[in-house]
Amino acid sequence: MNRRDHHTPSQLRIIAGQWRTRQLEFPDLPGLRPTPDRVRETLFNWLAPVLPGARCLDLFAGSGALGIEALSRGAAEVVLVEQHPVAVRALHANLARLQAAHAQVEMADALAWLRQPATPFDIVLLDPPFGQGLLEPVCAALEAGGWLADSSWIYLEAERDHTKLPLPTHWTLYREKVAGMVSYRLARRHAPAADPIAGQSRSHGCLADDVF
Repeated sequence: MNRRDHHTPSQLRIIAGQWRTRQLEFPDLPGLRPTPDRVRETLFNWLAPVLPGARCLDLFAGSGALGIEALSRGAAEVVLVEQHPVAVRALHANLARLQAAHAQVEMADALAWLRQPATPFDIVLLDPPFGQGLLEPVCAALEAGGWLADSSWIYLEAERDHTKLPLPTHWTLYREKVAGMVSYRLARRHAPAADPIAGQSRSHGCLADDVF
């Protein structure tokens, strides 16, 4: 990441949905690394059958790239959790520019935030700072704390060489890919027999992982 004043914003674009091509501004902060466009496109193609009307949690929100993309594509509600005050201010500013309803920003440490009483989410988006060993304890806290609805989906992003991630007992790995320096996965909790994403794969012939 280039060294520059963290008050000088960078930009990324929303890929699809009601705010397609709109720009989000985000500060230059250590560990703040927006999910690349290619990876976001693949992820949201995977989630397309289940995203409309879903309640989503973006737990290491950073730039808001994942959570705001989810809202743009039809999520009913998104909670964005971010601990850095500069990033939190940028999230509020971006949501205000978009006139985004149904988005809630929480300034908190992710693991500390998960200690409160839970309201389950349908989709959880996890893109923590690399190299800090956060994915495994956060996954355990999500499962133990009751944050996941039955049949919920969990997105996990990590370094390219982070190839082995123990998943909680009730989770099943659904998809995994590598792009550039990023490895990313989609897991499901308590997948039932009727699977809308698998159904889309059969009926339409391809998913994003067949495209990229």
